[in-house]
This record gives sequence, structure tokens and C-alpha cells, in this order.
Amino acid sequence: MSKICQITGKKAMVGNNVSHSNRRTKRKFDVNLFTKQFYWVEQDCWVSLNISANGLRTINKMGLDAAIKRAAEKGYINV
Repeated sequence: MSKICQITGKKAMVGNNVSHSNRRTKRKFDVNLFTKQFYWVEQDCWVSLNISANGLRTINKMGLDAAIKRAAEKGYINV
């Protein structure tokens, strides 16, 4: 599975490593991503999601059902 948050759609960014002599080489900023299981009460089932820390905060704030519906509208997840 790719390193994309299924709730917020966050993915890796590209930037530069800058040395002391100011040489720049490409690097990747990965997302703080982990796999977590949630119990979805409305569907009466367990759901496994790849989410970022920001996605977890979104679920805690909005609730799992609202967060999944919003992610489905934006195309981050298939329900």
C-alpha cells in the first residue's frame, strides 16, 4: 500500500537536504503514517485504515462516520 493517509489524503513531500557548505541534495519527507483498526458502529464492523497522526486527530474531532464520509467525497477512500 502506498504511503497516503486515507482520511486526509496527505502524502510524501520532496525537499532538499542542505549541508553546512550549502550543497543541496533531494530528500523525501514521509508522512507520520500508521495502520489502525476502528470499530465502525454504523456499519457494525471493524475497519483497518492507514492514517496519519493528523487523520487520527480528525477522527477524534469529527467522529469515524463523518470522517469516512468526507474522505469518500474527496476520493481518498472507497467505501
